[in-house]
Formats: sequence, structure tokens, C-alpha cells
Amino acid sequence: MNASEPPSPSSGKPGAGRYAPASARIAAIRAVGRVLGAGASLSAALPRELAKLPPAERGLASELAFGALRMGPRYERLIAELMKRPLRQRAPEVHAALLIGMHQLFETRVPPHAAIAETVEAVRALEGEWAVGLANAVLRRVQRDGDALRARFAHDPEFAHAHPRWLLEVFQHDWPADWPALVEAGNARAPLALRVNARRGSRAAYAARLTEAGIAHELHPCARDALLLPDGGEPTALPGFAEGDVSVQDAAAQLAADLLDLGPGLSLLDACTAPGGKLAHALEREPGLARVVALDADPSRLTRVTENLTRLALSATLIAGDAGDPAGWWDGRPFDRILLDAPCSATGIIRRHPDIKLLRRAKDLDAAAVTQARLLDALWPLLAPGGRLVYATCSVVEREGARQIARFVTRTPDALALPLAVPWGRVSGFGRQILPGDAGMDGFFYAALLKRA
Repeated sequence: MNASEPPSPSSGKPGAGRYAPASARIAAIRAVGRVLGAGASLSAALPRELAKLPPAERGLASELAFGALRMGPRYERLIAELMKRPLRQRAPEVHAALLIGMHQLFETRVPPHAAIAETVEAVRALEGEWAVGLANAVLRRVQRDGDALRARFAHDPEFAHAHPRWLLEVFQHDWPADWPALVEAGNARAPLALRVNARRGSRAAYAARLTEAGIAHELHPCARDALLLPDGGEPTALPGFAEGDVSVQDAAAQLAADLLDLGPGLSLLDACTAPGGKLAHALEREPGLARVVALDADPSRLTRVTENLTRLALSATLIAGDAGDPAGWWDGRPFDRILLDAPCSATGIIRRHPDIKLLRRAKDLDAAAVTQARLLDALWPLLAPGGRLVYATCSVVEREGARQIARFVTRTPDALALPLAVPWGRVSGFGRQILPGDAGMDGFFYAALLKRA
């Protein structure tokens, strides 16, 4: 919705024609409250709340939580205007309820009186009477003065684009011609993308199964194992999901397997593996790998990796350790291939993780760039002569992509950046940059580095 437009009662919007139970709102408020108050990611906070709901209510809870954060900077601007003291730290669930209430008023077809009443009742159940009057007053003010508020903030960048000001400035600096498309992608819902398990059948064969099941799908033009489901759906209900025939993974993330140039007898280190999607794809593609080590600094995240590998009947050596300190875990044997999917700002996947808009700060970009450089320098000695390191970030920020690799190649005499003759992305320094939305993909930067013999 453009900042100058009133809410549109389009029949395709969620919540149309029905009053949702308050429990769905309570689940959404709790999840968003954990994002605001504890800095949790929505992908970690929401599933535990959805598990408490009947299946019929989970869709609305997800829509409210994702939508409130997707347009969060816009709603935050209104809260700052309407309240003298911020609630985010002292009462995060009340703050979350205001975001969710505003989202219903601006972006859904839930009748305004129902949106306000049910949200206020959820606040009553969660926080008690002290917060009821406040939530009711703010939401009724938004309902009454919505047009005037939109007109007042029509030229405010954070309100108009629903992105924090610092991030808009980064987009405009790094991508002066493309930043409007980045904003549009960040405010859109992400498509459901699948990765077909090459060990268990071809993409064409699985597409035929989807056709037989009446599930709309498209073959991805760039990632050879990828399918897009334009209508979305519940992944676990897909044919063969439980058996490991298919996994959820964005097409851009699937491109790493091609760049690794895997072959029988090679050894592979996945240096920042969790949650293990790229690791699993490599193992699906090349059953003949001689040695596969998957590393992550957070031992708890390796549990998720183990679960994914178990479902797919795959195996690798999992190690909890710091990729920037190999002395603590490396046995001295070099690797033929290293995948460094480096920690980053995640600015290329905002459409999947809208909490990034509210949790990230400008200073995080510099901290991420320092970490990326440390990991590159620490892992390079582990690569065998003639070996290949693939560097990836789910970022659109140049200091985490093109500039990072340019500096590494400059200070590393035996590192040769390989030209990437691929049909996706755009040339960006020594690598390729995919912007969010390109061929339906998330935003990613990739570079491939050869170690001179």
C-alpha cells in the first residue's frame, strides 16, 4: 500500500469476511513481543506459538506476525507520533499488539471494529486492565485519523517505504538505480521454493507428481533442482516430503552447489553450516564425496542440521567450533572445497525475515564485515592448493560482497577470483550479485576463489 492510499478492501486480503479467534492474535502478539523485547528472530519465536493453536488459526497468526513486522517501520512511525513514551522495552507485548492492530486496520479486510476489539481483548488477556485503555485509544485514533496520518507522513521515508532510514540510505548508496525494487521486494511475501533431492529422483519426475496432486508449480530458470510454488502451501503436506524427496530452500541458496564444482573423492568443509540446507544439497548432488565436515559456532543450531540430514538420509561429520579459530577443531588435513556462507546483515532475505527491519542497526554492517574478513583469512590456509572456496552472503550490501572479496584478493597473493559464467545475477566486482526478486530469488552475493598451486 502506498503511503498516500487508504486501506483497500480487496477481496484477496487475509481475514476477509470472518472474525478470527483471539487466540490467533495472542500467538502473534507473543511472537512479535519476543522479537521486540528479547531480540529473537520471528522464525524462532513464531513456531512455538503456532504449535499451541488449532491448525485453522495458524494462518491468521502467521499473517499478523509477519505483516506487522513487514510494515513495522511504518507502524513504528505512527506509534512515535501518537505516544509520548515508547513501550517497546518496558511492555513489548503491548507494543506488539499495537503493531498487529495497525496491520489489521491498514492491510487486511478484518472489519475495523473487530480488529480493534479482538486486539484489545488479547491485550487484556496478556497484560491485564492497565494496558486496555491505552491500546484501545491508540488504535481508535489510528482508525479515526488514518487518512490524515497517511497524508502527514506521505513524504517521510520510513513511513512511505516501510524500511528504516539507515537501510534506505545503504540501498540508495549501493544500488542507486535499483533501490526502489529492493524496497518493493522487502515489503513483499516470499514465494515458496523447493529443492528436489537428486538422489531420489529428477526435478521433472517430482514436477509430474505435483501435477498429479493438483499443485501449481514452475520450474526455476536458474537453479536446476528448484521448483517454485506460486500458491504456497504447507511443505510437510507435499508428496514425499517426510521421505526426503524434497526440501524447502530458496533458489538463490541452491546455486552454491553448482559453484562448488563437486566431484567424487573430494573433501568438503561447510564452515557455517546451520541450518544445513546448502550442506544437504551438496550431499544430494555428489554421493561420492570422500570427507564432509560441517561446522557451526552454535552447538544448539547443529541439532537442526542433524534433523535435516536425518530426514534426507544423509550424513556428515558435525563439529561445534569457531570457523575463525581452526586450531580448536581442525585435524590438519586440507579440504578440496570450502563453502563459507558467512554471517551477514541478511539484507537480501528481508522478505522472509521481516524482523530484520526492526532488529538490525547500521553498526551491524561494519561488525559483520569484520567477521567475514576474519573467517576468510582463517579458513584460507585450510584449502588445498588447487582447491576452491565459495564465498556467499545473503546480503545486498557491497561491503559484505564485492568490496569484501576485492580486499581479500588484494591481501592474499595465492587467491585467484574465478570468473562466474552463469545466467543469473549481475557482475559485482569479483563475484555475482542477485538482488531480491531477480527470477523470484532472494538476494545473494557469490564469489569463487581458486588457491594457486
